[in-house]
Order: sequence, then C-alpha cells, then structure tokens
Amino acid sequence: MKSTEDTPHTGAGRSRLALVTGASSGIGRAFARRLAGQGHDVVAVGRRADRLEELAAEFPDVEVRPLVADLSTAEGIDAVAEVCATEEVNLLVNNAGVAHYMPLAELPADKARELVTVKVLAPTMITRAAVAGMRDRGEGAVINVAGMIAFSGPAPHSQLPRRAVYAGTLAHLVAMSQALSAELEGTGVKVEVLCPGVVATEFHERQGIDMSVVPRMTADDVVTAGLRGLELGEVVCAPGVEDAGLLDAVFRADLAAFGAQSPELAGRYRTP
Repeated sequence: MKSTEDTPHTGAGRSRLALVTGASSGIGRAFARRLAGQGHDVVAVGRRADRLEELAAEFPDVEVRPLVADLSTAEGIDAVAEVCATEEVNLLVNNAGVAHYMPLAELPADKARELVTVKVLAPTMITRAAVAGMRDRGEGAVINVAGMIAFSGPAPHSQLPRRAVYAGTLAHLVAMSQALSAELEGTGVKVEVLCPGVVATEFHERQGIDMSVVPRMTADDVVTAGLRGLELGEVVCAPGVEDAGLLDAVFRADLAAFGAQSPELAGRYRTP
C-alpha cells in the first residue's frame, strides 16, 4: 500500500509528475525516491547516467525517466526547461548544486561561473518554464533547495569560513522564493525554499572536505521536512530549526527595514 503522507496535492484523477534536479545523489536522489515511492512519475535530472538508470530500475511500477543534463551549461538548462514548459509538471524540485567553498578572491573564475549558473540561473529559468503551466492549471509546487548558509552573511570570519559566492546564491534562492510565493498568491501554486544545515551526503566529500565527525541530518529527514513544510504552507522551511519564531523574527526585521526607508538622507550620513 502506497503512503500518501507528505504527498503534495495534485488534483483528483490527474497523473502526478515531479521533476527533480540533482537526482544522482544526496537530497535530490532522496526526493526522487520518496516521490516515486508515493506514486509520482519522476523526471530525474543529473549528470551521471549510470546513477539515474539505477534509480529508475528501483521503481518498475512508475515511470522514472532519466534526463542527463549539465545545469552549468545553457544546453542543459534549456533541456530541463523544455520539459517543464511542455509537460504537466506538478512538483518541481530545484536541488542541483555545487559547493566551491572558498573566499571570492581565491575562487577560480570558471568555478564562480559554474556556481552562479547552477544555483541562480538554472533554478530561475527552470522555474520560469514551470510556473506558467502550474498557474494556468491552478495547482503545483516548487521547492528550491538552498541552505542555512543563506542566513550566514553577518557571521564574523572567526565563526565560519568565508564563501561569499556560495552564500550569495543561496540567499538569492530565499529571496526569489519569497517574492515568487507572493506573486503566485491565490493561484493554487505553492513555493518553498528548503534550507537544511549540514546534511550527510557526498556534497562535501566531492570538495575534499572531511565532515565525518560533524553531526549531520540525513537526506531523508530533509525531504520529510520539505514535503511537510509544503503541507504547512511554509515558504521558508528550515528542517533543523525547532523554533520557527526565529525565522519569523528575521523576516519581520527585513520588512521593518524595508518599510522604514525614506527619500530623506538618514541622519548618520549627514555632515556634522
């Protein structure tokens, strides 16, 4: 018997199609497996064909369609966006990512470009392709996978390593998801940005970072939080933050600062 727990609303009688980027491993693979297990057909996007084929073979009762695409390239982004624009994708999970943890001055230009393309340009263009159809059908959901590093900008150097571009891309996903949720209010389309902390995946290992002694959340728990967050109507879902009021306080402060602006120069900037 298939569990319907955490299953996003799809509408009676309509086949369910999810598209998950970064489905070769980690959080993306966990999303693809969870959704396929719940009866979704899944377009599984990744760069490793062998892993995508293995994933598809696990679920003979639904269609898990491998789509090999490199989201650091225009061709890869366009291939995924085409699926979102032409098929009835009910749930889009923008999960693909690369780490490239290093200070901006030390980050090679090609890695900076890859990071911004994968975490900013790709989810922007893929989401753009998906939401028009979702809006017209009156249902659907987008989950953008970011991370708690999106909130780390004010941290001093002594608190955590500098990774300006990486933090900036995740902060983009938070702001874009919040603004897009407001744009789509009343349409039946939900938007969530999922912000886990440190997760037990291959993500850090591929960057040569040893996280073996660091307590980490499982990818399955992140997926559980993301899907439950949709049910709860959360726009920002932080799986490891027990007190959701902390997030509310951050966003109230954001809006207070936004609303306090004036055409008059603030007193601290005036010449004494």
